[in-house]
Amino acid sequence: MKRNYQKELDTIIENLNGTRKKLLLQVCCAPCSSYCIEYLSRYFDITLLYYNPNISPLEEYEKRLSEVKRFIEEFDSACNVTMLSCNYDGEKYENMVKGFEQEPEGGSRCYKCYKLRLEETARLAKENQFDYFGTTLSISPYKNADWLNEIGEELGHKYNINYLYADFKKKNGYKRSIELSREYHLYRQDYCGCIFSKKAREKV
Repeated sequence: MKRNYQKELDTIIENLNGTRKKLLLQVCCAPCSSYCIEYLSRYFDITLLYYNPNISPLEEYEKRLSEVKRFIEEFDSACNVTMLSCNYDGEKYENMVKGFEQEPEGGSRCYKCYKLRLEETARLAKENQFDYFGTTLSISPYKNADWLNEIGEELGHKYNINYLYADFKKKNGYKRSIELSREYHLYRQDYCGCIFSKKAREKV
């Protein structure tokens, strides 16, 4: 039976019983982050981790990071969202995808990319004593929510830390992210981020 990760998130939130836990949330860009922050900040004290060694070129990486920072500065300050600094690690991504260059978008190369980003998030969440770790990636209709949650669950066991199950596309999450992007005039990129998705986009 297919798992409903939105319902699993609802259960986690219900079991908090009004207590606020510390969440380390991996973010890929401001538009995807917007709804997730709006939604989760009601229940968690959020620290964002912009760990995206897949994004190419570096100028694109920096542009998306700048937009994430601008959004949390302009968003409701009562939410007190912060950021945890991290390295770019572009070389680490390049080494990881060697041999997978010809894989189609959405294939095993993407799975490896999900795991790379989520593993660093889990590691840092444990190291910095967060209660939960998670990612905004499932808000995209182009990302495999089943893979993301399976990886998160596996890493939660590995690092002995709670993974925040989610499928942020549910409850009109993706639609709301578009609305927030318009409201805050957020830069919306036209490719996932890696050089392979950029090439695929240019062929269309």
